[in-house]
Amino acid sequence: MDMRIDLASSVPIYVQIVEQIRHLVATGRLQPGEKLLTIRQLAVDLRVDPNTVAHAYNLLHNEGVISTQRGRGTFVAQHPDDARLARMRQEKLQAIMNSALLEALSLGYPADEVREAFEEELAQWQRNNQSSPAE
Repeated sequence: MDMRIDLASSVPIYVQIVEQIRHLVATGRLQPGEKLLTIRQLAVDLRVDPNTVAHAYNLLHNEGVISTQRGRGTFVAQHPDDARLARMRQEKLQAIMNSALLEALSLGYPADEVREAFEEELAQWQRNNQSSPAE
């Protein structure tokens, strides 16, 4: 699992873990039934307290994103709910947009200029990739 923790972030570490695993599942980089690292191993890899990873795994289990099977390990849920995956993808997109928007506004760009720049960049990307917007 390719995960990175930003210790300087104001986002709690367990939330960073939850969000990254949600993202990996929502984008298909973690497949249904795929085994996750143990709590101890992920804690060692990320250099965080095992209780932090356990808290993140517990939240993901309660959401139905992962399934913990005593004695066998922790796995991506076998039958992910399409609505849940769609919601996770939407939440991730909103977080990306919110982050970019907050950064631009904090630098003093007016909302109209941010909107125009985004629309221009999206149009340029579409021209370069010869794709049409999903509507």
